[in-house]
Amino acid sequence: MSDERRGRSAASIRRIADATSIGLAFPIAMAIGFFFGRWLDGIFSTAPWLTVAFTVFGIAGGFLNAIRTALRIGREEDEAAKNGNRGA
Repeated sequence: MSDERRGRSAASIRRIADATSIGLAFPIAMAIGFFFGRWLDGIFSTAPWLTVAFTVFGIAGGFLNAIRTALRIGREEDEAAKNGNRGA
């Protein structure tokens, strides 16, 4: 396999890995927000307000991460198409 083709394959695999990581990053962000808020509620006796607030922050962070990842993958695909490297 030539070096050029190996480089294109590596770039394609990276984009696929980035896309599949969205499915894990989103619920992890939500869970971190939930458990952090729950922990703070235990300290400050403010249940359920900080749990709800930080869960919402986690959801927003998950969406933001998903959008950033999707835009980056799209940019990389566009650059590969301009250069004639479809990635396979």
